[in-house]
Amino acid sequence: MLQELDIEGYAVVDRLRVSFHPGLNLMTGETGSGKSIVVDSLALLFGSRASADSVRSGARRARVSGRFQPPADGPALDVLSGAGIDLDGDDLIIDRQVLASGRSRAYVNGSPATVGLLRALAPHLGDIHGQHDQQTLLGPAAQLGLLDGYAGARADAAELGAVHRRWHAASSRLERLRSDEQQRLRRIDLLRYQITEIREAGIREGEDRDLAKERSRLANAEHLRESGFGAYDALYESSASASSRIKAASSALESIARYDERYGRFAESLEEARTIVDDVSFDLRASLENLDADPKRQERVESRLALLETLERKYGPDLGAVLEHASRSEDELAALEGSDAEAGRLERDLEEAAAEYARRSKALSRKRRSAAEALSARTQAELRELALGKARFSVGLEPLAAWGASGVDRAAFLFSASPGLEPRPLGQVASGGELSRLALALKTCLEERGGSGEHRRTLVFDEIDTGVGGRVAEAIGRRLKRLAAGSQVLCVTHQPQIARFADAHFFVSKTEERDRTTAAVRKLDEARRVGELARMLSGREVTDAAMENARQLLLSS
Repeated sequence: MLQELDIEGYAVVDRLRVSFHPGLNLMTGETGSGKSIVVDSLALLFGSRASADSVRSGARRARVSGRFQPPADGPALDVLSGAGIDLDGDDLIIDRQVLASGRSRAYVNGSPATVGLLRALAPHLGDIHGQHDQQTLLGPAAQLGLLDGYAGARADAAELGAVHRRWHAASSRLERLRSDEQQRLRRIDLLRYQITEIREAGIREGEDRDLAKERSRLANAEHLRESGFGAYDALYESSASASSRIKAASSALESIARYDERYGRFAESLEEARTIVDDVSFDLRASLENLDADPKRQERVESRLALLETLERKYGPDLGAVLEHASRSEDELAALEGSDAEAGRLERDLEEAAAEYARRSKALSRKRRSAAEALSARTQAELRELALGKARFSVGLEPLAAWGASGVDRAAFLFSASPGLEPRPLGQVASGGELSRLALALKTCLEERGGSGEHRRTLVFDEIDTGVGGRVAEAIGRRLKRLAAGSQVLCVTHQPQIARFADAHFFVSKTEERDRTTAAVRKLDEARRVGELARMLSGREVTDAAMENARQLLLSS
């Protein structure tokens, strides 16, 4: 449902903000006042083509922002979720900007969005009846959806779609399995070789680092011994070793400690240092005694490192990646070796899904054909009430060559406005006003059958009263009022017989100041509604009789 529309710098609008009623919202005004600007602005939010001509003269950009409240469990949320966009509280805010250069930008809840996303959201937010570039009524998928709504078969169609997805998934998977048996066998051989090569190597993660350190130690064993024994000699073995000198210093301090106790503490600290030096010396000597050059061990280390480096070059930058490659390969091998069993299972799934699809699609087609006849007749009757008595309308069903997610039928809404003309698809023959009234007739028929089964949306009717008189206008108004009980309705009208039924009545006006024209929209209270209806009844000069007629219209609505 559309809660608020904010327009800035668009056409003759400087700045305009309109809050809408949940029920029937009607817009009136003198000819040329700009009543259709609201409709055109909403069309931009639904993804219509942007044009630099829509930017107000002197403005850098045109901006249209709409605040919608989609149902908490509606399909619009699925579209948003697929685009990674969350609701702003309970609101969905769509913002469209058109630059003076003709380029446009779109935002959904503050996130940059494509026009494609706006068009994907549009069917779940509303319909604009009367403008062909926004008319979902013209599409075969929408027509089939309307027919299913009238037939009470939306749930059947949804269940059939689920069966079709299961059938298609099994078919695609089976085709991939069987697409190239030789390639599968070659892949199995390769995986077996790679897994054997890695597992037989018996590697462990980090082994290459440990071996590299050992190789360096073995290659420099002589230098290690020479430097190590030199350090041992300097620390402990020679007459001028660190241990001997520390001992001498400690003895000298002990000899004078009886004169000053501080020197005794210094001596104790030196003894502790000598103990550390002696411990390091003994550990150093023990490690040097075990340090011998081992050419055979060095050869084994070099050979092992060469093997590990070969595996790293083939399967990963390090041994962790090599082990991970082996694990993945084992999983893939198990899947490939079990593909025969999987193929058998998929064949059974495919056969079961195909049988269920055939059964369900046949039953759904019967429902649709029965409903098509009834909808054609009922819509024809409604059109007579809406001043289209000479028009012909029918719902055709054509078989599809291949199975589809919606069944094996293609719907075609056919229309002819004049006798003698063969009914043709709507988009080829219906004018804006005719299309609006036909949409109203169809929606009325759906409401009679308990609603369309759709979530509450915004239905916009433009040019719906073109060329009709008072009696037909009243019939249109009553149907709009009835439709507004289940959906929010926005309608631009010139007819007081329609305007009388408004839950919210908006007056559109134009003012000229300093050679600039500006459009404004204001919601009318009851008193002003009487005046506007009187103007619509009598023209520019509002008479007392027109005022009284206007009051009577409101009292009887």
